[in-house]
Amino acid sequence: MKNTFGNTIALTLFGESHGEAIGAVLDGLAPGIRIDNEYIAKKLSLRRPCGKISTSRVEADEYKIISGVFNGYTTGTPLTIIIPNTNTQSKAYTPEIPRPGHADYTAECKYHGFQDYRGGGHFSGRLTAPIVAAGAILSLALEEKGIYIGTHIASLHGERDRGFDSDLMGDVNALSDMAFPVLDATCADRMKSVIENAAADGDSVGGILETAVVGCPFGVGEPWFDTVEGMLSHALFSIPAIKGVEFGEGFGFASLMGSEANDPFRYVDGRVITETNKNGGINGGITNGMPIIFRCSVKPTPSIYKPQSSVDLEREENVTLEIKGRHDPAIIHRARIVVDSIAALVLADMLTARYGADYLASNK
Repeated sequence: MKNTFGNTIALTLFGESHGEAIGAVLDGLAPGIRIDNEYIAKKLSLRRPCGKISTSRVEADEYKIISGVFNGYTTGTPLTIIIPNTNTQSKAYTPEIPRPGHADYTAECKYHGFQDYRGGGHFSGRLTAPIVAAGAILSLALEEKGIYIGTHIASLHGERDRGFDSDLMGDVNALSDMAFPVLDATCADRMKSVIENAAADGDSVGGILETAVVGCPFGVGEPWFDTVEGMLSHALFSIPAIKGVEFGEGFGFASLMGSEANDPFRYVDGRVITETNKNGGINGGITNGMPIIFRCSVKPTPSIYKPQSSVDLEREENVTLEIKGRHDPAIIHRARIVVDSIAALVLADMLTARYGADYLASNK
């Protein structure tokens, strides 16, 4: 049983959706990383439900850091974050009938009925809250090194946002405070209408998130199993509902010629750059100094109110399931800050491996 990711900086998740609390432990942090509670709270607010396009379960996420911080800076010992669960309704969940698309059945197979099934238990998207809190600590440390991460909803059930433009840093900065992250403001209402219509029909929708990392230095990553793509994908696929990840042109490479797929090199002001960025800032598993670009496919929320076929595991018979409870008609707008946080964790881990344990420490 493993709930830890990372080599030099490791994140361990604990807790269940309807348990007393959820949380995370960050181990391997350098001493002297600045902690900004307002910054962490802001990032957590971007994951929080909002209005008709989200679940009605709203948690305050009043986190506590109970170890590893003193006088506003990390001490270098394990940092523990606790987030209480205060708004749970467990009666809607039963263990014997697994919900299609959820981890109910596979949890039963792995944990032999001892799992906490309420609200999805340890498999719940609720566990992304401590990921965001931990990710905020690392995101701020990265920003102080000139590395910025931004994600937008590239598409949602047929509605499309514009892509990142030449002012990439401007786009990333603009996304940092958006509750509904799109680059073209005119598509936000259309996307929200799609979500609201799905909710009214008892259904759900998914989409694609596109992420840019600006300012990451060249030379980070390993040529084989710990490639930048491999490490990011490993962690991103841990986010509930992420079912696909691609870098740069991704699957679009399949329709290109080699002459179209390569990124020509040139010198600009004494620095090597590429004229295009079809490879998403990565060659041979290692960063080349250009922006890292990747996309994540987010499946529709599996909790829908339409009747679905399932099984009764106790009676060993086929049944029709109509779920109850409070659920999101789309999670893509809430998932984007989780993607940012996971990216921050992976990059902080790999940068620390490359440049040493004190790389992320603040200058007091």
